[in-house]
Amino acid sequence: MLSYLFVLFVGLGAGLVGGLLGTGSSIILLPILVYTFGPKQAVPIMAVAAVMGNLARVLAWWRLVDWRAFLAYSVTGVPAAILGARTLLALPPHWIDVCLGLFFLGMIPVRHWLMAHRYRIRLWQLSVAGAAIGYLTGVVLSTGPLSVPAFTSYGLIKGAFISTEAACSLLLYIAKVLTFGSSGALPPPVFAKGLLVGASLMGGTFLGKIVMMKLNERVFQRLLDVVLLCSGLALLRAALV
Repeated sequence: MLSYLFVLFVGLGAGLVGGLLGTGSSIILLPILVYTFGPKQAVPIMAVAAVMGNLARVLAWWRLVDWRAFLAYSVTGVPAAILGARTLLALPPHWIDVCLGLFFLGMIPVRHWLMAHRYRIRLWQLSVAGAAIGYLTGVVLSTGPLSVPAFTSYGLIKGAFISTEAACSLLLYIAKVLTFGSSGALPPPVFAKGLLVGASLMGGTFLGKIVMMKLNERVFQRLLDVVLLCSGLALLRAALV
């Protein structure tokens, strides 16, 4: 019982971070799920919880969703996520951690260079990013920070970024959960645990919105840098352990 309460408490904090920055929930929560339930259950549990967490972010910022960006990203991201989930069930994904970790760290200066030069990507480039990130989302769970440079380079910030990224991620994770279900990797007890963890994520998400409304853009950008830094270091550490 204490372990479940601890998971729910961490889930609430992870939801707060996700609701505040639009990413980071999986990176915070996944190690706790692995420790509590084991790696075989942790991945599908986190996938179910991620669906609920992203749904909460969409509901919290519904009016700010950029639907053109959503369609451009999702039309390639969803089939790519299905392909990635099938790859996850067949291959060990650990080698990807190093590449993703280095990418996250490298994106910190790149993001600021893009902002300084006012570079904006187009819808077709967002579709390309959706395919790449969608596939990686299917293979691993800690790819949330990958969407940060994609959507911010398109020009989305704060609530618009959080809501649009969450709407896209929601479809990607639904595709992943359905793939797990059809492959027998999501039995009812595991699904129930995912719902329980997801409920704590949803609660934290709405708390995050309250804090987000008080942040200015500069602080928000600095916090995104912190997420990229922590994500990159965590993935590199996981790859070396």
